[in-house]
Amino acid sequence: MSDERPTVRPVTLARLVELTNACGTQAQTTEELETALDISHRRARETILEAVRLSLLSEEDTNQEEAPEYQTTTVGEHFLDAVRDEGWGKVSDILESRSPHYGAFLTTVEELEPAEPTAILTKLETDHEHSPYAFNKTSIDVIGDWGERLGAIQRNAFTGSYYRATETEVPLNFPYVLLSVFDDLEETAGVNLSQRYISVPEVREHTCERFGCTRSAFDKALLSLVNQNVGKLELSGAPMDTGAKDARLGIKQIALADSQGLVSTDQSTDRVMSGVEQYGKQYYYLAVHDDDLTYTQETNA
Repeated sequence: MSDERPTVRPVTLARLVELTNACGTQAQTTEELETALDISHRRARETILEAVRLSLLSEEDTNQEEAPEYQTTTVGEHFLDAVRDEGWGKVSDILESRSPHYGAFLTTVEELEPAEPTAILTKLETDHEHSPYAFNKTSIDVIGDWGERLGAIQRNAFTGSYYRATETEVPLNFPYVLLSVFDDLEETAGVNLSQRYISVPEVREHTCERFGCTRSAFDKALLSLVNQNVGKLELSGAPMDTGAKDARLGIKQIALADSQGLVSTDQSTDRVMSGVEQYGKQYYYLAVHDDDLTYTQETNA
């Protein structure tokens, strides 16, 4: 296309979903999409052009005197089906195969992990110096947002480092890594050694980064470890204004929002971190009273 450009456009997942869905039943002009989605002409054009580049939409042949129309493609239908099923991994796979920027970003994260955005950008610029594609800070923000919301990557909410969270279980050395992270955070916090209470969200973020595991995998393992070591480990609640709930960055999420036939998504960025939940109660602090721990992985029934 004549409007093609080397960098990814600043388009959110939610807008891509809405636009692809709007063109599903019949072809739409840019002006019709502006009205249907209640967005500006500039925003509509940006999203349309990126959706066409991703093969989610195609530009239909029309009379030269008429405005061009856009129709959802077969790829776009597969994309929407995955969204409707909340199959975020499938959505990520489609984008990875269709977007050179997103695919290169995920590959680079995997090669460098954990890595901060500046390191990722430097490598992408070097690797793609002679390619038709270019990367900048905005590119990293946009495709990093896609990957984090779709679960293809995680980002340490305290350091900002990206990594691939592919493991849904932690290994048997979980207690040793947990204690190592705990000790590192304790030194940074400067807490009294006899007390040793550390923020569960901080322990979670750093342990997940080391293992490349999901946050839910960490929570399950931590609860199991605590239950297997009663008296040695202790979980504690926290007052409403505790600093244990705060993080430098938000945890980005996405969920299906289907209202009156409009397929869309709800996106959130929550900087209030959750603790670990047991029997309906949130625990925000972990204390270690004895580091001689035993651990047996629980198997799913």
